Amino acid sequence: MPTILRVGPYRFFFYANDRTEPIHVHIEREAYKAKFWVAPVRLAVNRGFRPAEIRSVQRIIREHERLIVEKWHEYFDA
Repeated sequence: MPTILRVGPYRFFFYANDRTEPIHVHIEREAYKAKFWVAPVRLAVNRGFRPAEIRSVQRIIREHERLIVEKWHEYFDA
């Protein structure tokens, strides 16, 4: 489960078995978890984050979208 980015309290990561799905990223902070599809960035799953925090996380993903896609291909295409 490689961590690809940390911003503030958030950890952005993939699960090793995510290869069969479209590009996405998981986010966690304490007991809260979410999953976002990438390109375009959109929420797939939310477990505990409030709407304002989801919007903040979505902005972070947009800012780092290129990095997330690069890391996805590095990990799954290797």
